[in-house]
Amino acid sequence: MQPIFSRNEDYNKIAFLNWRIEQYSDILNMVNIADGFMKSAIELSNFALTNNREKVADILIFPILTNANHSIELYLKAIMWMLNKKMGEELKIEGKHNIRQIYATVRSKIKSYGGGLSLKDFTESTLGLSLYIEELFEKTNATPKEDKMDFSRYPFSEKYVNHFYVDEIGNVEVDLENFISRFTEIHQSLDRISEYLYYIELNQEQDF
Repeated sequence: MQPIFSRNEDYNKIAFLNWRIEQYSDILNMVNIADGFMKSAIELSNFALTNNREKVADILIFPILTNANHSIELYLKAIMWMLNKKMGEELKIEGKHNIRQIYATVRSKIKSYGGGLSLKDFTESTLGLSLYIEELFEKTNATPKEDKMDFSRYPFSEKYVNHFYVDEIGNVEVDLENFISRFTEIHQSLDRISEYLYYIELNQEQDF
């Protein structure tokens, strides 16, 4: 049996793990992987939307949400790292997987750093993201001690308590058209902010 990590004779049938990843570009590597997770969520949503006669969306929604949320986490942590670097702090990234907490930390750092990206600009640019995060944490019944960010990776918590959708009597639904529209906007917004901080504020060379 051929190994998974192997070459295909057709160049267009190969995925290169290290073509957009570089040894000394830690922050940019995070942004590129965040980009990949978000694109996969949107592409998979488009596939589910147009090929849903057998209700494949009902099961694809779990990796879709997992990828979207992980992308948000990576983008925000990359932005945080750039802000820390700009302010001369030794910290790189902070927080675990709680994207509401990470988002709040990023807002606090933007308010403090005094650069070209104002808190007002950031808040307006990420309004769609902020609304999603608040909706998500309300829907999952998250608490400060238990963020429940694993809801799309496991049907239950670490304590084997079912996540919100498992015990729900009625339907728990996601509008795929709305999801694609919102997350396309979120993707563009986080990408613009990341590029601005990386290439303008940190004055890094364009290398992709």
